[in-house]
Amino acid sequence: MNIVNCTDVKKTYRQGEVDVPALRGVSLSIKKGDFLALAGPSGSGKTTMLNIIGGLDSADSGKVTVNGNALEEMSQSQLANLRLYHIGFVFQAFNLIPVLSAAENVEYVMLLQGIPQVERRQRARSILDDVGLGDKYNRRPAELSGGQQQRVAVARAIVSNPSIVLADEPTANLDSKTGKGLLDMMKKMNEEKKVTFIFSTHDRMVMKYAARLLRIRDGQLVDDQVKNN
Repeated sequence: MNIVNCTDVKKTYRQGEVDVPALRGVSLSIKKGDFLALAGPSGSGKTTMLNIIGGLDSADSGKVTVNGNALEEMSQSQLANLRLYHIGFVFQAFNLIPVLSAAENVEYVMLLQGIPQVERRQRARSILDDVGLGDKYNRRPAELSGGQQQRVAVARAIVSNPSIVLADEPTANLDSKTGKGLLDMMKKMNEEKKVTFIFSTHDRMVMKYAARLLRIRDGQLVDDQVKNN
């Protein structure tokens, strides 16, 4: 079953007087439970593709379907609901709220979903235990290492049981040992919870972990490799 379908997706950005093509007709499909990396150098279009799949940006033309929803037919409020209930995001810069504790950051999406406080707290603590931060519930982001902050970000992304987690360069600000630990954790969650993970990356370690590797160059898909990890 395909959870994402993209057909002839094109996107061009305007920089001053110049048109800069980011995607030049990308078509791809992603199955439920995939652990997939969109790989390519800076400027290849991989982050643009990830943002379009997540409904954070829109294609100029082409069709994008996520969880059976045609994104180009959805209103902004419908897209917001899709992101809130079905898609988890992990950003390169962590994007944690500085004044909230680790547990409160993890609870935030559930707060927006209207989940009662007792359940929010229980689920946040459980997921922080799962990612090895059971003793850091009450620490604020500034009191955590980069790797710990990224683990909080991953916990926040998956605590509401999304269908898809989109991770944009999640290891970019981490050392190799911390990055490996993070990937091991996400791979385990993929295998146990069947969450679909889609990474954008130029990190060779992420490419090695991915069960499927799609290479993008100059806004075009140039290779689609399924690996036997």
